[in-house]
Amino acid sequence: MTRLHPLTLRFRDPALERAYDDDIYPRMLLQWRSALVIGPALYVLLFVLDAWYVPDAGQGALWAIRLGSLLIPIAFIYLTFTAHYRRCAYLLPALNGLTGGLGLIAMMQLMPLEVVAHYYPVVVLVTFFTYNFSGTRFVYALAVDLVLLVTYNLCFGALVDYPRHLLATQDFFIICANLIGGSAGYMVERQRRRLFVHKQALEDERRQHLDRALHDSLTGLPNRELLYDRINQLLAGAERSTAQHALYFVDLNDFKPINDAHGHAVGDQALRRVAAHLREAVRDTDTVARLGGDEFVVLVPGVPDGDNAARRAERLQAAIARRDDSLPAGISLSASVGLCLFPYPGATADEIIHRADLAMYHHKAASALPQTLTSPQAAAT
Repeated sequence: MTRLHPLTLRFRDPALERAYDDDIYPRMLLQWRSALVIGPALYVLLFVLDAWYVPDAGQGALWAIRLGSLLIPIAFIYLTFTAHYRRCAYLLPALNGLTGGLGLIAMMQLMPLEVVAHYYPVVVLVTFFTYNFSGTRFVYALAVDLVLLVTYNLCFGALVDYPRHLLATQDFFIICANLIGGSAGYMVERQRRRLFVHKQALEDERRQHLDRALHDSLTGLPNRELLYDRINQLLAGAERSTAQHALYFVDLNDFKPINDAHGHAVGDQALRRVAAHLREAVRDTDTVARLGGDEFVVLVPGVPDGDNAARRAERLQAAIARRDDSLPAGISLSASVGLCLFPYPGATADEIIHRADLAMYHHKAASALPQTLTSPQAAAT
């Protein structure tokens, strides 16, 4: 299991931490906006208590603090619709909780002492809100609620007339709220991160299975399925482009005697070397695929004309014929190459490969030397 910091719960791998943030950000954005609306709305609804417990003369000061505190979440809501919010997405919800808590303590300072106990439960609610609904990270929520606890004790502990047993009782419940809310917030964030790691592992495994399913196990080249997909992509783009593409069917000459004389292990090594030489002879945008046995296909998008395509085929033959010291002495490789240019009317992946295959076999039958033959049908298009 990927290691997490025991307090901050950050991944020790910075790349994994960035991937986690990228994955969770779109889903958390809704929670952040909801918290920035619901929290301040409940904060304003405290005015219902004002009519019962606060004298009319003191309500103006309470409203000034209350409305002043609302400026923070309003600004944060606006920021959630900008690109800047991404850089401080976890910090701002924590600051929203801190602002609400400090505003509440400031209002309680202006109330008669006998009224404070009626508003004290809201401090406990702020604790749970910050840990479990604000959307901030556990470590930020912990810092906010510790600051509120210390501030609450500094403000009311300094009052000579405030009963010490009442302050101790209130501290007990605030600390309990921190333990319960903090533990829940910690476990939720930890589990969320563990599930992300598990999901990443499953996704990596899925990609590996897909990669193996679309690539030849011996050479690592794309297989027939992936080749067909890339041909079809080029055919699909033919309506939007006049570009011409080339498909080369490559067949090794006299490969069977290599297996017979040297064994299949050497034959497999020869095929791997052919695959490597073909990859070196083409561009990164080209596709070298193995259909099976000693048959390869090279797909080259965007060739200027037939002459250029023919020269590319010659380079492929030269790359295959290049001597490779990793093979036993006496082994020489050569290939016949058939070329089909496309798109043309009615072109399909099967038809394109078939035309290139026919072009290669027509030439192989006509000459013992490796040459390049362009499919007459394709050349005419």
